[in-house]
Amino acid sequence: MTIREEVERRRTFAIISHPDAGKTTLTEKFLLFGGAIQVAGAVKSNKIKKTATSDFMEIEKQRGISVATSVMGFEYKGRKVNILDTPGHQDFAEDTYRTLTAVDSVIVVIDVAKGVESQTEKLAEVCRMRNTPVIVFINKMDREGQEVFDLLDEVEQKLKIKVRPLTWPIGMGERFQGVYNLYESNLSLFSPSDKQRVVDSLDIPDIHDRRIDEIVGEKAAAQLREEVELVNGVYPDFNLQDYRDAKVAPVFCGSALNNFGVREMLDCFVQIAPSPRPMETEERTIKPLDPRFSGFVFKIHANIDPNHRNRIAFLRITSGRFERNFNYTHVRLGKQLRFSSPTSFMAEKKEVIDEAYPGDIVGLHDTGNFKIGDALSDGEQLHFKGIPSFSPEMFRYVENADPMKTKQFQKGLEMLMDEGVAQMFIKKANGRRVIGCVGALQFEVIQHRLEHEYGAKCRYEAVALSRAMWLDSDDDAELARFVDMKLNNMAEDKEGQPVFLADSAWALQMAQEQYPKVRFHAKSEF
Repeated sequence: MTIREEVERRRTFAIISHPDAGKTTLTEKFLLFGGAIQVAGAVKSNKIKKTATSDFMEIEKQRGISVATSVMGFEYKGRKVNILDTPGHQDFAEDTYRTLTAVDSVIVVIDVAKGVESQTEKLAEVCRMRNTPVIVFINKMDREGQEVFDLLDEVEQKLKIKVRPLTWPIGMGERFQGVYNLYESNLSLFSPSDKQRVVDSLDIPDIHDRRIDEIVGEKAAAQLREEVELVNGVYPDFNLQDYRDAKVAPVFCGSALNNFGVREMLDCFVQIAPSPRPMETEERTIKPLDPRFSGFVFKIHANIDPNHRNRIAFLRITSGRFERNFNYTHVRLGKQLRFSSPTSFMAEKKEVIDEAYPGDIVGLHDTGNFKIGDALSDGEQLHFKGIPSFSPEMFRYVENADPMKTKQFQKGLEMLMDEGVAQMFIKKANGRRVIGCVGALQFEVIQHRLEHEYGAKCRYEAVALSRAMWLDSDDDAELARFVDMKLNNMAEDKEGQPVFLADSAWALQMAQEQYPKVRFHAKSEF
């Protein structure tokens, strides 16, 4: 296969939603259709003991939530599909935001009862900023919820994107009988009894075909015809280019838990979703078919295999062909690196690959060389743009709770901080460590992972801080004077850069007014 053919058959996308909308369950069903797994796991279930493939961390299995993005790939109908299942909880939004820089399209999962929730709105805003094509999956149609027309209005209003239904439900809740596929003109009937079974569809090109009355009943058939007529009258015909330009979102309905409506969406997705798209760098636009190799690190996962204490950098390939045991340039460090065992993923399961192409996500064993946002190339100097980093909003002192495990405590903290989900600052005045997070649940995850992955225990103490601001100045003397005067509020990040830990918004404002030659930055990449 040529590089062009390899690129055109790839589909790399993220699944995003509010917690509990069914995102990870939908991922499991995709993997089931792709033959990547034989039995779909449950995110929360007392009957099914197998946990979700994408929730591989111990805390995810206990809580039934995703706290880290996981990467999975499989073959489906001649396409190479790469799924990135993201955390829905707002406390882990930073991980999701960064993941969205590495995908070419997105599937948004919406609970039919709860509608569009706040976290979904924030994630959709990131997609809008990046012009990322979106498909909407309305989940849990086998439960009572909002009227679908009302829900579509809510999607258009809150996500600020036009929609076009491509499947339409027949009933809802206990009355739910299946979906009519407007894109392929066929009927799929719902059967909740076997969640692993693939549902067959009936080709019925004409919505007025009397067979529909015989199958679902005259009343349900009449309502279906009326609603489909309304859909076709209200919403313009589906336009592929409008979808790829992020102007319209196709909508599918179903029940991920019951494996229903998923195949219709997946079949359509592999046809219409974009293959790898161009990526922006400070130097130039990188096109997937550029012959020179390039890629960037969008995520680092420490301790992905607790038995080997290894660290994996997730590399999104943006152009050229990646080859095993080939020398590549680490742009920031300016040194050559060679990778003897690059891996592809099925959550935590990995297999060594010999080559990979634009759109693929490759795991690179990392001994501390990589930071989030780093570029890898065949020698070209590239700096990728648009990889966000956020100023922490919550702070706590962190202390070693077991002096006998000091080495494990320090190593564990260092590796977890490298993942980018939290930041650590060392106070200049007393050398105490302060951890800053975007959400409170991150503190709990750090504590849990330190104990269960590194054998170290930590305890937290409250600290009254409002913001962390990175500093620089063209006047070195002025910066030194500021650091000296504000010593109690000064710290260094893990790169040794000066950080001002403001007690309050007022204290920050006063510092900015008193020292106009010092620049204050809300993130470290300035």
